[in-house]
Amino acid sequence: MRWSKRRTIRKLDYMRKLNRVESEETPTFTCDLGHNEDLLRKTFRNCADVEYRKIGDDRSEHCLVVYIENLIDKKMLDEHVIKPLLTSLVSNREIHDVTEFMNKTLPVGSMNISRDAAETTGHILEGYAAVLTQGSCKVLTVSLPGTSHRSIEESSTEPVIRGAKDGFIEQLSTNLSLIRLRLKTPKLKIEYITLGEHTRTRVAVLYLEGIAQDSLVDEVRRRVKPIQLNGVVDSEYIEECIEDQPFSPFPQLQSTERPDVVTAELLEGRVAILVDTSPFALVAPMTLWSGLQASEDYYIRWPIATFVRWIRFLFVNFAIFAPSLYVAITTFHQEMIPTNLVLSIAAAREGVPFPAMIEALLLELTFEALREAGIRLPKTIGQAISIVGGIVIGQAAVQAGFISSPVVIIVSITGISSFVIPRYSFANGIRLLRFPMLFLAGALGLYGIVLGYLLILLHLTSLRSFGMLYLSPIVPIKFTALRDILVRVPIWANSRFKPKFHQEGANE
Repeated sequence: MRWSKRRTIRKLDYMRKLNRVESEETPTFTCDLGHNEDLLRKTFRNCADVEYRKIGDDRSEHCLVVYIENLIDKKMLDEHVIKPLLTSLVSNREIHDVTEFMNKTLPVGSMNISRDAAETTGHILEGYAAVLTQGSCKVLTVSLPGTSHRSIEESSTEPVIRGAKDGFIEQLSTNLSLIRLRLKTPKLKIEYITLGEHTRTRVAVLYLEGIAQDSLVDEVRRRVKPIQLNGVVDSEYIEECIEDQPFSPFPQLQSTERPDVVTAELLEGRVAILVDTSPFALVAPMTLWSGLQASEDYYIRWPIATFVRWIRFLFVNFAIFAPSLYVAITTFHQEMIPTNLVLSIAAAREGVPFPAMIEALLLELTFEALREAGIRLPKTIGQAISIVGGIVIGQAAVQAGFISSPVVIIVSITGISSFVIPRYSFANGIRLLRFPMLFLAGALGLYGIVLGYLLILLHLTSLRSFGMLYLSPIVPIKFTALRDILVRVPIWANSRFKPKFHQEGANE
């Protein structure tokens, strides 16, 4: 509750700051070309990449084109802006009305007219060219995008064998086109919000009108719009500002690089948030079960998808409780193990100088360090270092007597179990939970594991994502929705995707 109050107060402070900034009088352009040029030069002082292209004759200057050379297509600038201006000058036609000039001369699609200097500055920073004319207080900005971007490739964090091979990139317009390619309906609504005092990052909020609840869409707007940051570099910046419980290890928004995942979530009534310069989209709300589902579940046969889901449910428990169960049983509850297995474990641990908890903790930390090193190293050697390093260090530690062979097996199974989780952000939360469970098992045995399990369960039952319970539809239970949680029913049996020809055949 205290955190909620502090967060509310901080948001109110942000809103007051925003209102103060908006209430300040912004400079406007006049009919004097020299004054307007000085205003822009003052705004862009010490910006070497800003170009000022003057167009005029021997007597006076008629036009001024201002642009950032690294953000525009210079060929389009010369053909669609500079050439028409020079043609008008040669024809002795002075340009006083930029609106008439825009409609009759410029063959460019996206253009804006404004007297506000701040608005024009923002357009220039987004890749527009500003056209200023003598005798006109209005400034014309022309969109001439020329920035390079990487090609559309398969998602590296969510690979699939069967399914779409395209993934989001860092350009917002391209990402939106991938969504529009799949949802050819005017009910797909897109709203833009600009965030970041210095980055001025465009954020797009997507939803399907008539499918997404109005209350959910309003809640997303209410949380995103008041965000006041110096810069928004990635979608994670927004995620941390709008999630319900920021101290929870579980993510409350689903992040994905796949446009087909966003499309499926929109069809289910969720809201997507796309951020310019970020290839990861956010989807709200999120549940525990969506963190354990992969897009490929709907691209393979439903019995296989159901089996794979149950494999994930099983191994996610191994990822949390396997090391702690080993420590608790070998330290406090040896009578639970068969005699032959007890003798085998005792023989393996003979000569090991550390207790079971320290032994498992050291190996878990080493495993996490190897995983992090494999990610940060160059791709060509990172995978080899992580695999070879794990084998060499594990074998050397066993031979030196620092750790026992059963712990190596348990930690290996735990690591493999965490790789089964399809959502990377969700898997990170699972990885974090195994360490407090390890300490509880080392201190209290199975009682500590039960205590930790109850604490996790209580946290999950109270956790919400944009008003939706994290364990929904299990808590509260909805039997009609369970068929797509515990079992992946066939597409034709799902009422949301039921084809018309199947209904007509059933009627016959």
